Amino acid sequence: MSVTATIAAEECMICRTTNGADALLCAQCAAPLALTRESVIQGRKPCIITVIGDTNVGKTVYLGYLLDMLSRRAGDYEAVPRGPFSINLQQTVMSHIASRAFPPKTPNEVDQWHWAYCQVSHKRRPDRWYDLVMPDMAGEALAAEVDAPQSYMVIRGLLAQSEGVMVLVDASQAAMGHVHADFFAFKLMSYLDQLSELKMDTKVDTPVAVVLCKSDYCPQAFDDPITFARTNLNRLWNLCESRFANVAFFATSVIGAIGFGTDGEDNIVPVPLHSAPRGVLEPFEWLLAGM
Repeated sequence: MSVTATIAAEECMICRTTNGADALLCAQCAAPLALTRESVIQGRKPCIITVIGDTNVGKTVYLGYLLDMLSRRAGDYEAVPRGPFSINLQQTVMSHIASRAFPPKTPNEVDQWHWAYCQVSHKRRPDRWYDLVMPDMAGEALAAEVDAPQSYMVIRGLLAQSEGVMVLVDASQAAMGHVHADFFAFKLMSYLDQLSELKMDTKVDTPVAVVLCKSDYCPQAFDDPITFARTNLNRLWNLCESRFANVAFFATSVIGAIGFGTDGEDNIVPVPLHSAPRGVLEPFEWLLAGM
């Protein structure tokens, strides 16, 4: 739940670095200072939900659809973006999918990432509003930070302050026996464990939603996400069971059918033919309920 803000208008919300009054980005971690200024206006510090996963797992598309569904009052939610910059990711994703193209790959440069700051409430509790910050981080930047901690201070700062985390895993790759999906998620969870700096007899209690993306390729993930993870992502499953006290598994898919075409250089490119979102809201609802 949101708490009273204690940061100054020039202090970065992520790394606490003091910046000039007219600065747009933090000089230390490159996070947009519009987040800090908006939180000061609202008079409270927002909750941070961080979405992490490998490159090409579908983070940008998933987050764009989640924000779009919230803004369209799906599931009886009400979402109000705090500033036009919070709409950019949603607009980029929906515009590209409508044009039968996937959005461009998220750049590794932090100043090129999309950030969303929005206030969310549910029809059941219209008096309770959550201030949420959700960034779209590059998978390659995540991989670099996991392999060499503190190479991306903004990632470390975000995860250290996150009220909830979504770990996106490519279920289609896991179902085909490719171990990379399991190992990358395994490393991400190990990074979260290390970041918590807890002793072995104390489990991490930050809510973590493991989201099995592209589950339309493997319906068994929708039938029983837990059994699917235990069978196909066994390393990840075992670490979650050993070190995390608050983990849940969800299956999701966004694109209903994919075709293939060629670009100007005759490279084969995937083409989203139509969207069929399924299981997009459930991980978000679970995280929100735990805050």
